Amino acid sequence: MRTLIALAFFASMMLASNADAQSGAAPADAKDVASPEAIVQAMYSVISGPAGQARNWDRMRTLMAPYAHFVAAGVKADGTVTVRDLTPDDYVNHATPVLEKEGFFERGVAMRVTRYGHTAVVESPYESRHAPGEAPFARGINQFVLVNDGRRWWVTQIIWEGESAGNPLPPDAEAALKAR
Repeated sequence: MRTLIALAFFASMMLASNADAQSGAAPADAKDVASPEAIVQAMYSVISGPAGQARNWDRMRTLMAPYAHFVAAGVKADGTVTVRDLTPDDYVNHATPVLEKEGFFERGVAMRVTRYGHTAVVESPYESRHAPGEAPFARGINQFVLVNDGRRWWVTQIIWEGESAGNPLPPDAEAALKAR
């Protein structure tokens, strides 16, 4: 039994230590993955930019664990709740045509960071604009689920839902965006 437990522990440590190789991505910039707040800001930086500007999807991939995914939640006009689960490549394929047509600048604030051991969840209210200085066309909350392998932080999941008439931002999220 001890041998089995030791083998399982060794295998999990090897998987974590080889995450860079498994992801197929170049090593991340150490500043991008130094803290939960840094990795969140790096994600916002990757997706933001003017229309037609190529996004640095390779940089995004260096932030993501090999098993990472995106989850978008929302409500359709008929009241049906939708949940969409995307791989990073699904996200890139979906976002690229939109970003080629329209500018997209998402600004978020790491309002609440909850850490436990080698994990963290960052609650980040956001505002999306087509150009800096414009009024936001969308707002909501992103939740970044992160893990630290002892060397750096990884994004394992990003979950978001946009604000709507029936789902306004909570007062503390509103205040965090205004304070930024």
